[in-house]
Amino acid sequence: MLIGANVSMKGKGMFVGAVAEAASYGATTLQFYTGAPQNTRRKDVSQMRIPEGLADMKSAGLSHLVIHAPYIVNLGNTIKPENYPFAVQFMKEEVARADALHAYAMPFHPGAHVGAGAGAAIAQIAKGLNQIISPDQHVLIALETMAGKGTEVGRTFEQLAAIIDRVEQPDKIAVTMDTCHMSDAGYAVKNDFDGVLNEFDHVIGLNKLAVIHVNDSKNPQGAHKDRHQNIGFGTLGFDCLNAIVHHPQLTAIPKILETPYVGPDKAHMVPPYGIEISWLKSQQFLPEQLVALGATPLAD
Repeated sequence: MLIGANVSMKGKGMFVGAVAEAASYGATTLQFYTGAPQNTRRKDVSQMRIPEGLADMKSAGLSHLVIHAPYIVNLGNTIKPENYPFAVQFMKEEVARADALHAYAMPFHPGAHVGAGAGAAIAQIAKGLNQIISPDQHVLIALETMAGKGTEVGRTFEQLAAIIDRVEQPDKIAVTMDTCHMSDAGYAVKNDFDGVLNEFDHVIGLNKLAVIHVNDSKNPQGAHKDRHQNIGFGTLGFDCLNAIVHHPQLTAIPKILETPYVGPDKAHMVPPYGIEISWLKSQQFLPEQLVALGATPLAD
């Protein structure tokens, strides 16, 4: 089973440290950012300890490295055209970093139209992707399903399909499904995931699905909030997410946890991933394990 979590690549450990963290959770895949997601400061690839990290991945039985693109890039903003050239250039550099790390896919938030309308944003996102993507790149840019918060683009499969249809290198573009985002966007993830998967297949195509972000949600279906919750502690529930992780049509897709850290207070927060991965591997939900660490009680 390809199951992992978002880990940290920072300090002296860099790639090696990220792999060690993932391995400590019993993961078989992993995701990280090349730097803080809210800014564009990045270390040179020569400092990332790439050969050691790749060797450690192989030794630990990890595969399908996922590199998440930063949130700060908004290709959909046509209101401030002066920001567009920088966004394109930074993403070109991020693709180069992902390729240097031998990454499989790069989840990418498509952007927001900031008042200009989804159509204008979709056209500019596709234009930007056509400038960013090169025929010889290896990493897939995997547009993420969004919750529809504010003016986010990508809240429907149709919007993602409209972007993909305009991309000139279709073999370099894919999709990341986020279970929390899809539910918050209005899709019946909890009650009819097979129906959601069928709709995705008809609108986009299952062959375009590259990554699944496995997150519970703090909000009900259609809330458009985008607030992740720990596995089984939200409105989707353990049974729903466990079935998705073990879905026979999704065996080859890496599943990445991005659930909140837990703890008694903000000064003592710890990652829940080792516990959550063990639940999904064993298909046994033991909520008391996270409650003991200070996790929020189960949602009503």
